[in-house]
Amino acid sequence: MNSRQRRGVILLLLSVLCALGAFAGVLTVISDVNSKVGPEVTAYRIKDDIAPYTPLGPDRFEKIKMPERWLPDTAVTDLRRTQGKIAVTTLKSGSLLQSDMIVDRPALEPGQQEIAIMIDAATGVAGKITPGAAVNIYATFSGERGGGRAANQTPQSKLIVAGAKVLAIGKITPIENQDDRGARATDGVPITFALNTADTQRVAYAESFAQHVRLALVAPGSAATPDPRDRTYTLDKDK
Repeated sequence: MNSRQRRGVILLLLSVLCALGAFAGVLTVISDVNSKVGPEVTAYRIKDDIAPYTPLGPDRFEKIKMPERWLPDTAVTDLRRTQGKIAVTTLKSGSLLQSDMIVDRPALEPGQQEIAIMIDAATGVAGKITPGAAVNIYATFSGERGGGRAANQTPQSKLIVAGAKVLAIGKITPIENQDDRGARATDGVPITFALNTADTQRVAYAESFAQHVRLALVAPGSAATPDPRDRTYTLDKDK
């Protein structure tokens, strides 16, 4: 073997050693990344915005893969957990589906309907009303709204529904409240009730035409139904 052949062999061996070194470096980087990222697991992402209290189904979510170590403990990894559930609040498109975003669909008794209305957070809830509580629903009317004979009545406060069952309470949401002083920003809370047909109509009417709708918590064991003479109040009663 002459000197030129020896130089060729040496260069070949150096090339092989460099290639092995580069390959070992790549393996080291991959191993380091895997140690930091870890194995991937299945999770679910919300396809489109979902309104509060909307029943959930598998078609509303898309499957994704993400590192297990980056997955929150509350992440939903099995869509069977969404069966019989509803959204707690507005679920935004692209958000990771998590268990604290959904709740069991409220159970209704025969003849009941489910209705949700927005209540002023400061005057209507005050943080003391919880699911399962019984409340009286009051509405105040100016006497100039509602049309028909109601337009000639004096301002009054009415007990719309006595002993309404609270099914769920949503998250505080900024809303614009319109009253005699004009529009003003305030915080509202969506409250879901279980009511019969007549009471559902009363609540819907009050939300549309009353100046204010307020809730009064009924103490456990108290009679929820007041005397019929106390269902309507006007200032004339105090004269």
